[in-house]
Amino acid sequence: MAAYAFSKLQFPLKNIWFMLMLGTLMLPIHVKLIPQYIMYNQFGWVNTYLPLIVPKFLATDGFFVFLMTQFMRALPKEIDEAAIMDGCNEFSMYAKIIMPLSVPTLVTTSIFTFLWTWNDFFSQMIYINDVKKFTISIALRQFVDAMGHSSWGGLFAMSTLSLVPLFLMFVIFQNYLVEGITAGSVKG
Repeated sequence: MAAYAFSKLQFPLKNIWFMLMLGTLMLPIHVKLIPQYIMYNQFGWVNTYLPLIVPKFLATDGFFVFLMTQFMRALPKEIDEAAIMDGCNEFSMYAKIIMPLSVPTLVTTSIFTFLWTWNDFFSQMIYINDVKKFTISIALRQFVDAMGHSSWGGLFAMSTLSLVPLFLMFVIFQNYLVEGITAGSVKG
């Protein structure tokens, strides 16, 4: 919805809000870490998977808002004009026209969000403290002992198994992934 607003709607200070959203891409995660931790702790989300999942659905990654905004800007204006002529308001145009056309970009965004969350060791270490709730990234780290005694066979077996969901996701959605990445890059 944020991408739709930036690409299709007119509102005061739209360009400034867009630049601020892009500015969040330049903030290191360490700058946002303490305020986010305090907020998630107050919500009771620390030691749950919620801090790793919920923000991804709320457009907290400026890169994906930018990607989808650029895709929606590349859609022909004639589509919008035809929808308005057919009696669509902004919400129905978004739900019935723009969203179905944005499926490749949505799939690309979903895949990259999943991959980045799956591989994000730092956030998982910060928000999950219980050994029983450790994610694969943190559990893999448990195989390496500080004293040099490591279970290399178990580590390599678990590493290989941890790649299976990523590989399957890529194989299943590879057509959407390529189409979503190249969408909007070539004007016809």
